[in-house]
Amino acid sequence: MDFSFGHFPVDLILFALVAAFLALRLRSVLGKRVGIQPAPMPVPPRPDAAGKVIDGKAEQVEAVAYDIPGQGTRVGQLLLDVQRQDSTFTPQQFLAGVQTSFQQVVKAFAEGDRATLKTRLTPAVYASFEGAMDARDAAGEKQRSEIKTIRSLAIEDVRLVTLDVGTGASIDVRIVSDQISLLTDAQGQPVTGTDAVTEFSDLWTFERLLGVNGSSWRLASARSA
Repeated sequence: MDFSFGHFPVDLILFALVAAFLALRLRSVLGKRVGIQPAPMPVPPRPDAAGKVIDGKAEQVEAVAYDIPGQGTRVGQLLLDVQRQDSTFTPQQFLAGVQTSFQQVVKAFAEGDRATLKTRLTPAVYASFEGAMDARDAAGEKQRSEIKTIRSLAIEDVRLVTLDVGTGASIDVRIVSDQISLLTDAQGQPVTGTDAVTEFSDLWTFERLLGVNGSSWRLASARSA
């Protein structure tokens, strides 16, 4: 190629210089922030998880909904009658106790924990539970029960009965929960239930003698509802 002065490509040199100039100008503009820039927002600290951490994931603790009849209702008036005869009684405290009892009874029945059941059940209900556990053990069956969530506790009805030893009180509570409930045979095969989380609705009745020292609320009846 002939690069003598008369044949030197001057136009190419001019295009190259113009391109370089434009590139520098563009870089200088893009490298600046236009206008007044706001200060960077601080990153707020993450609040602690509502529950304990399991396998790196926070276990959320959900509040249980308590449904208590108003004082203007028949059941609400009966709850006031219970409170008049037992100054330590409140519907909220009662439902908190039912929540604990429900968890303990379901777990104790699955594990065959007779000592816990004796303290939570009336004698007649305990005899029924014990018979079921004895039959389960004789057949080599295993009960798996896990309460995942208790959704709600609702006081459905109240009954007061005058007895020779005092006033007997019965309170029906509807308990809605999510559970795994599965009975397997001696070979580990399913008999009843499922290992999937299922919603259960139960009606439990608790009884006690009011105004009697040492008397506590015990499960007197349990059925699906």
